Amino acid sequence: MSKRSHRRRITAAVVLAATTLALAGALPASAAQHRGGDPVQRGLDRLVQKDGYPAAMASVTARDGRVRNATAGVGDLRTGEKVPVDGQLRAASITKSFTATVVLQLVGEGKVELDAPVDTYLPGLLRGDHIDGRVITVRQLLQHTSGLPDYTEYMDDLVANRHRYYQPRTLLDYALQHKGVFRPGKGWRYCNTDYVVAGLLVEKVTGRPVGEEITRRVIDRVGLRHTYFPTVGDQSIREPHPHGYVSLKAGEPLLDVTETDPSAAWAAGALIATPSDLNRFFAALVGGKLLKPAQLREMQRTVEIPADSGYPDGTKFGLGLSSQPLSCGVLMWGHDGDYRGYADYSGATEDGRAATIAVTANPGPSKDGRQHAEQLLETALCQ
Repeated sequence: MSKRSHRRRITAAVVLAATTLALAGALPASAAQHRGGDPVQRGLDRLVQKDGYPAAMASVTARDGRVRNATAGVGDLRTGEKVPVDGQLRAASITKSFTATVVLQLVGEGKVELDAPVDTYLPGLLRGDHIDGRVITVRQLLQHTSGLPDYTEYMDDLVANRHRYYQPRTLLDYALQHKGVFRPGKGWRYCNTDYVVAGLLVEKVTGRPVGEEITRRVIDRVGLRHTYFPTVGDQSIREPHPHGYVSLKAGEPLLDVTETDPSAAWAAGALIATPSDLNRFFAALVGGKLLKPAQLREMQRTVEIPADSGYPDGTKFGLGLSSQPLSCGVLMWGHDGDYRGYADYSGATEDGRAATIAVTANPGPSKDGRQHAEQLLETALCQ
C-alpha cells in the first residue's frame, strides 16, 4: 500500500555485508572486475551503503528481451545470508495494476461499464458522510478520483497488528466512518479504499475470489511463475526471498516483519512477486497482451495529480497505472508499491524495456532513499 503523504522517517544502525550480482544466469568470472561500470549495480550499492537499506534488488529487461538481475546488501541481517537473485517480495500497491487489469477485462467482456455508478454492481455498499455509491463511478475508483477516505489512515498500528487477519469489509468500514475527501471526480488523492471496493466489485461480478481472478486472468495468462495472491491466513513468502524490515523508533535496530498477514492490503496490495515477473507483467500489459485495445486506451487515459503528491515531476495517473516521462525521451508506464518491510518501483516502455527496483526496509532508513530508488528505475530504463 502506498501512502506518500504519510511516510515515517526512520534512522537505524544497519549491519551491511556482502553484495552479490547475477546477470541472467551464471555470473562470469570477470564480472566482479566490472561492477563499477554498471550504473544499475552502482545504484544498488548506493541504496545499501549510503541510504542504509539492508538489501536492494533490480531486474532489467532490454528491448531484445535479455534480462539482467542484480542485488546488493544482505538478505537476512541476523545470519548475513546473501540476497537471493530475483527473489520474491511483497509487491504491495503494484497489486493495484493487476486488480485494475481484471476490472478492465470485465469491461471488455461487457460485464462492467467504466462510467457506471458503483451502486450498479454493489448496491448500497458506499454510504456515508459525503459518500454515495450512486455517484461514484468504477472509473473513479481505478483512477483515485472517487473522494473516498483512505482506510489505512484510520487503522491501528499495522506493525503491532501484522499477524491480524482483516476481512475486506472491515477495511471498508474503517473508511466509511469518515467524511468523503472531495466530490467524486473533483480531485485526485491516492486511496487504498478505492481498490478494496474494486476487489469487491470483481468478486460480485464474477462470483469468484479476487485472488483467483487475478491468477486466472493475469498471472497464468502471461506466465508469471513466481507471482501469487496469498491465500487466507498465509503470512509467509513461499520462495527464496530477502527479509523485510521496519524500525519502530529512531536509533533502534530494524525489526524483521517478513512474516505478516497481507489481508490489510488485499486487492490493494497483497500480491507477492519477483522483480523479473513484475517486468514481464508490465511489458505484457503495455504491449497489449492483457487488454483489448479499447480498454488499454482507457487505462492509459491519464489525469493530472497535485504537485505535492510526492511523485516525480510529470507523473500522471490512468486506471491502476501511472505514466512518467523519462530523461531519455520515452514514457514509462508502471506503478510503485510499499508495504511493511518492502518498497518496489516498476515500469515499462512501449518499445519493450522494463525494470523493477526493490528495497527491503519500509518505511525507509533515509529520507532520500525513495528518490534514489526512483532515479535508479529511470537509469535502468534509459541505459
